[in-house]
Amino acid sequence: MTHAFEMINVEKSYADFHLGPLNLHLEPGTVLGYIGPNGSGKTTTMHCLVGLVKAEAGEMRIHGQPNDPNKTEWKLNIGYVGDQHVFYENWSAAKNLKFLSQFYPDWSNDLMLNLVKRFKLPMDKKAKALSSGNRVKLSVISALSHSPKVLLLDEPTAGLDPVVRAELLDVLFDVLESGERAIFYSTHILSDISRLADELVFLNDGQIIQRSEKDDLVDQWRQITCQLANSDIALEAAIEIVCDGKDFKIISSNGEVTLKQLRELGASKITESRLSINEIAVYILKQAS
Repeated sequence: MTHAFEMINVEKSYADFHLGPLNLHLEPGTVLGYIGPNGSGKTTTMHCLVGLVKAEAGEMRIHGQPNDPNKTEWKLNIGYVGDQHVFYENWSAAKNLKFLSQFYPDWSNDLMLNLVKRFKLPMDKKAKALSSGNRVKLSVISALSHSPKVLLLDEPTAGLDPVVRAELLDVLFDVLESGERAIFYSTHILSDISRLADELVFLNDGQIIQRSEKDDLVDQWRQITCQLANSDIALEAAIEIVCDGKDFKIISSNGEVTLKQLRELGASKITESRLSINEIAVYILKQAS
C-alpha cells in the first residue's frame, strides 16, 4: 500500500533548535494526531512536508512522490491549513477561491460551493473583513476543493469558538468517509483530536517520544486509588504515585498490570477510573520534559 505520506530520517536545524531525525508515515483513510508543547517542532514538521522549508537530511514522499521542490505534481495531493491564513486581503472570498482554482486540475466548483453553503461563508466579503472563524473556513474550503489525498492541519482551530470547531470537525468526518484521504492534524485542543484521531504521535523538543493507537491509550491508562499498609512500594507501569498515609492515588499507563500488582500486595478499597486523552497527553509529555 502507498503511504499517504512518509518521512524517513528527516532533520531540520535552526540556531537554537533541531528537529529529528523523524520517521513518520500515515496510511490512507486514517487520522494521525500530532501532539506537543509550543516549540516542539510540530509546525516545522508540517513546513518540511509541504516544502515551505527545506530539510537538511532525509527523504519525504507524498502519496509515493518525492516532495521535490523543483516539481509540482506531488503538491496537487496536498491540502494544507496552517495557523496563519494568508489571502489577497482586498479580494473577496469568491475572488480568492477563483484565483486558487486555476492551479488545481481537479478543483471542483460543486464541492467548493457545497462547502461554502455548509459553512455559510460570506463570499462577497473582502478577506480582510472576514472574522477569524470565517478566515479558517475559507482556508479549509481552499484546501479541500481539489480533493487532496493528504490533508495537513496545523492548529487550524486555535482561538475559535466551539461552534466553528464543531462545524470543521463535521466536514473532516465527511472527508474521511471515502476511505482514501488521510489527515495529519496538529492541535493543542485535544478534545478535537480525540474525536478524530486513530493514532497519536507525541513530540517533545524535536523528538518523537511515543506513537500509540488512541483507543489503546484510553483502554490502558487508569487513575487508581487504594489503601496499602506499606508506603514504600514500587509499582509496574505507575507514572505517578501520591501517598497520604495509607491512602494512595496512582496514575498507571497499564491499569491491568498495576491492579494485579496491587492485589498481590494486599491493597484494599481499590477503585479505578479512566483518563481523558488530554490528561494522558499531559502525563506523557511531562515524563519527557
